[in-house]
Amino acid sequence: MDSKYSELLKSKMNATSYNKLTALKNNKVMDFVGQFAEHCNPATIYVCDDSKADEEYIKAKALELGEEFKLAKNGQTIHWDGYGDQARDKVNTKYMVYKENLEKMKTLNSVEYEEGKAEIMGISKNIMAGKDAVVKFFCEGPAFSEFTIPCVQFTDSWYVAHSEAILYRPAYEHFKEMKDNDDNFFKFIHSAGVLDERGCSKNLDKRRIYMDKQNNIVYSMNDQYAGNSVGLKKHSMRLAINKSGKEGWLCEHMFLMACLNEDAGRKTYFAGAYPSACGKTSTAMIPGEQIVGDDIAYFRNINGEFRGVNVEQGIFGIIKDVNAEDDPVIFDNLMRDQELIFSNVLRGPDNQPYWLGSGLDTPKTGDNHSGANWFEGKTDAAGNKIPVAHGNARYTMRLDYLENYDKKGFEAKKGVKVDGILYGGRDSDTCVPVEESASWEEGILIKACTLESETTSATLGKEGVRNPSPMANMDFVSYPLGEYTMNNIKFGKSVDKAPKVFSTNYFLRTKEGKFCTDKLAKKVWLHWAEGRIHGEYEALDTPTGKIPLYKDLKVLFKKYLDLDYTESEYTYQFTFRCTKWIEKLQRSTAYFKKMDANCPALIFDAWAKTIARIEKAKADFGDEIEPGKYSC
Repeated sequence: MDSKYSELLKSKMNATSYNKLTALKNNKVMDFVGQFAEHCNPATIYVCDDSKADEEYIKAKALELGEEFKLAKNGQTIHWDGYGDQARDKVNTKYMVYKENLEKMKTLNSVEYEEGKAEIMGISKNIMAGKDAVVKFFCEGPAFSEFTIPCVQFTDSWYVAHSEAILYRPAYEHFKEMKDNDDNFFKFIHSAGVLDERGCSKNLDKRRIYMDKQNNIVYSMNDQYAGNSVGLKKHSMRLAINKSGKEGWLCEHMFLMACLNEDAGRKTYFAGAYPSACGKTSTAMIPGEQIVGDDIAYFRNINGEFRGVNVEQGIFGIIKDVNAEDDPVIFDNLMRDQELIFSNVLRGPDNQPYWLGSGLDTPKTGDNHSGANWFEGKTDAAGNKIPVAHGNARYTMRLDYLENYDKKGFEAKKGVKVDGILYGGRDSDTCVPVEESASWEEGILIKACTLESETTSATLGKEGVRNPSPMANMDFVSYPLGEYTMNNIKFGKSVDKAPKVFSTNYFLRTKEGKFCTDKLAKKVWLHWAEGRIHGEYEALDTPTGKIPLYKDLKVLFKKYLDLDYTESEYTYQFTFRCTKWIEKLQRSTAYFKKMDANCPALIFDAWAKTIARIEKAKADFGDEIEPGKYSC
């Protein structure tokens, strides 16, 4: 295959790598690799196919170059990011936008296209000089499927390549089957940049993550933390949200799970979106149910059905507070001899990993994200005590390790049929534990768009502040919020039968300030929702939807948790709080107006009508309406 970069690539690749690249017969791939081989100037480039041998080569290089280190358990490794590179860099993550679109993208952290392009190309010039780089092919969603989005990653970090090999499906064979010169794929160029003596990115002042939605390419420079460097994670999600908005499907920050009803012999699939620390992972991992995916999902209308797939094949999870009591399935896997990457945790003198909230007897010394020779009481340059591990420390592992993994659902080329959507926020005094929406449109507007996460005493800043988080997706929405909301509404209306939409709130508190229910109560709310989908339970109306009857919850609490659920508990938990809800909708209105000056009037009209309905209910039935006391 002839390309203007052929001779350059031959000089940087061995014959095997070059032949792998030319075997794809895709000049668009050749040009992408060639352009950045020339511009970033690595010493060598290794091209991977889908073979086990290449996966093993990536792991060996990560160890050889000191990006990862072996731990005591076979297959486990540890990686550390720099002390200032421990989380997503929101400030320097920007969309490159043409001048004519800058105004409508101004609230989404954008930079003018030519300005951004010049900056990122200046930063990335010769950034890989003297380094060994790797090119690997992946896909988002199942390969050879209408969900598939092919991706190519070019990076000088073998830790990044290893992470992606765990997290994403291989797609070299998929690329081979693509049409010649097909450019319908996502492109990611990454460099850790100049490294310090620990092997961590040094020039953090030049850390940039710039996204070119027009050409489906992401530039990530001078970083290693996976949230910044692993292109196929949230960067790809942003590209996919933009692509889905143009093509009429959905990319959402959602888990996919199966609710199992053994008595009825059925499996019902749910998707769910929850802001950080609002119960997303714990819902996806409810004991006795099955998981398809924990983070990102694509949804398409296939033959009139609302169907979804897990974009990934692994988990990049926060490890803090993962312990034998609270998260036994994950914890058990972290204790096994199997392929896992721990990042930014402590490596003890016994060469074992330790983290915050592990429940393990933690050593007083070791190596962690602050460097070698950590000791209890060590402080950083600002005088802050350095904990045993970072609060955002992670584990990277394959999903199919989990005993509750739904293999059939995960592998389905046409995805799973989704019958229920859960939207869960965190508030102490407004939303009931579970409520069904009257319709798909109300589900998006009243449940999804109004999602909030209330700050707690564990959060820096003032306690009790409600932070808006529409669809639990605002960090990744890549086109105006109003358009994104309308695409959600339109997609649900395009299928023959839209999923039922439910809100959940696991954080309602009693008058004494205690949580109303145990952590495991979410299993009850899930199974009530499952029963509603199949027409098994009646419901009571509220101004914003439908709530359970006490008699049904009493049976479910006994059946699944062996608990006696009292009518007084039910009455308090499912009381509709009018003023609180009016305030919530007013906050949502203000937020949408701030974020999107061109937000469709339909959204505000729906909220205004809901507020009027609540105000009438308040006048007719009082500010706090007990279950069964409201009527339309």
